[in-house]
Parts: sequence; structure tokens; C-alpha cells
Amino acid sequence: MKRKISIIGSTGSIGRQALEVIERLGDKFEIIALAGGHNAELLNKQAEKFNPHYTCLGEEGLERICSDKENDIILVACSGKVGLKPTLTAIKNGIDIALANKETLVMAGDIVMREAKKYGVNIIPVDSEHCAIHQCIKDISQVDKLIITASGGPFLHKSVDDMKNATVEQALAHPRWNMGKKITVDSATLMNKGLEIIEAHHLFGFDYDDIDVVVHPQSIVHSAIEYKDGSVIAQLGLPSMHIPIQYAITYPERFEGIKSKSFSFSEIARLDFEKPDYEKFPTVKLAYETGKLGGTATVCLNAANEESVLAFLEGKIKLYDIYEITKKMCSEHKVIKNPTIDEIFETDKEIREKTKEIIRNIE
Repeated sequence: MKRKISIIGSTGSIGRQALEVIERLGDKFEIIALAGGHNAELLNKQAEKFNPHYTCLGEEGLERICSDKENDIILVACSGKVGLKPTLTAIKNGIDIALANKETLVMAGDIVMREAKKYGVNIIPVDSEHCAIHQCIKDISQVDKLIITASGGPFLHKSVDDMKNATVEQALAHPRWNMGKKITVDSATLMNKGLEIIEAHHLFGFDYDDIDVVVHPQSIVHSAIEYKDGSVIAQLGLPSMHIPIQYAITYPERFEGIKSKSFSFSEIARLDFEKPDYEKFPTVKLAYETGKLGGTATVCLNAANEESVLAFLEGKIKLYDIYEITKKMCSEHKVIKNPTIDEIFETDKEIREKTKEIIRNIE
């Protein structure tokens, strides 16, 4: 029987790769809906090729897609806060989620996971790190620690001065992964790893002190878990998003896919690991701090970082300003400990406006 799926963010990097996966899997999927951000031309081409029941462009229509109980699973692959409300709508309609949108859990992880439990919905992570942990865990009660790997990005072996003077092109030159611009810049500052720590806390219910980060430049070990007896189980694979995307949308089944081939340890030859340099990459420490505060602290972190990244991509600020601005916003923010969804969006709007004001003053 075909699995029925909708993709929110089909014109983005993850969405495009998801359609490649679905095409490779032949008749195993039926596409109910495709939703794109602004690229109408690409969305029309996707609709012609994959023949969904319907499409939508922009935020309008997302509620309809996520209310359609014909869906077995919805891939939330859009970027930014736009993914939160559709995800909650799908959950309330009993539809499983393949989640590739960081903001959903960073902004409202407590609410989202509580609702998923209430409605018996599976949330399968698409991020390679969380997907790896999901594959490793058999009995979560026996797990002592989560270990999230980081490639280190383009500035791993560069100085702080190199980062401070980095161009947009240098920040976007990721050595291992081909991703969208925003997440690539987050990888350059290691903020992506900070956001992933917060996601892991919500997805798997682990305290922040039990979530470690280790730099692994080859990006072959995608993450690991340590059991109470000291045994460590890791998930390895080629650095390709096709693999975790396929795992998430076909779970619990596995099929031969685009990147499927016999894994060769001899070809890999070596695997290196090192501690993160928190002086060069202070964003990770900032994420730990805001995560432990909880409530709207992580909303503030996410909003300030996102607006700062956009400003950097537009040439308005320098790379290191992203951290300085985000830190300032987080230090000044008055945290709401148990916010409602409305308070989360109000905080998000307020932080974005204040962040833009700081950026204007820098210009």
C-alpha cells in the first residue's frame, strides 16, 4: 500500500532532496500536497512531475494540508517559524511528522512533544544527528548520554580573526554538506549545533548536562549514544541528506535508496574527533545556557540568531556580530517560563524587531 505524504517546503533544499528520494522509491508513495515558499516556477515544475492532489505557495494553505487526514505523514521541511503552527495542526489531526524544521522544537519543544504524546503521533527527526540517535536507541531508559557530532564547518582550522573577517562566500563554503544558506551560516558559527542540542533535549527527553558535542570533521559518524554500562552505539554513513530523509519518511521500514551502497571502512581510512573550541565557537555555550533557562529563552535565541544571519547574508554585519547580537538579546530578555503559543509568537516578533534595530545601528 502506498504511503501518502505531503511536503511543506518542497522547493527548499530538504524538500527537493525528499522528492528525489520519493522518485527513487517508485510506487511506494502518493503525494497529497506540495507547499513551497516563494519559488512558484519550481513548485509548478514539481507539480507537473509528481502530480500532487494540490499545491500551495506561501503560508496560506498550510493549515489545510496539515488538516487533511488522508496524509499518513507530513514532511515539515520549511525554514523558520512558519513550520510551527502547521506541525501542531498535523499533530492534532493524528498525522505523523518527519521533522526537518529546527524552529518547531527550539521555539516550542515542550508544547509540541506534549501534544504529540497526547495524540499518539510519531515525530521522526530528519536532521542527520537526531536521525542517528533515533536509529541507535532501542531502550531509552538504559541510555546515559547523547553524543552529537559536528563537522566544525569551514572555520574549524581557522583563527578567530579569520572568522571575524570572513566573507559570506567563505561562510557558505561548507566542506561536507550541501545545505540552504541559513543553516550553512549556522554551521559556520556552530549555532546549528547549539540548536540541535535544544532539539535533542525535547526529542529524547535528556537533560542538557547529558548531551555532549564532539567535533568530527569527516561527518561519517552522525551521532552516538552511551549506555549506562559504558557501551557506545554510533550510526555511521556517507554525508548525504538523502539517507536520513528516506529513513524518516519510510520509518519503520528500510529500502534501497539513492545513496545505498556497501559502506567501506577501508576507503574512509580514518575518523578524527576533538572537543569543540568554545572560545572560537561561543554560540554552543550560549545555546546550552538558554536551553537550561527554558521557556521563551530559546525563542529569543532562535529569533535573534535568524535575523542576524539574514543580515550577515545581506552584507549588513560581520560573521562574529551574529553571536554578539544574539548574546545581547538573550542577556536582556525577560524569560516567560511556561509560554502559550501566542506568547511564543509575540516574543518571536518582539525579539526580531529589537534585533533589526540593533542591526540598523551597526550599519
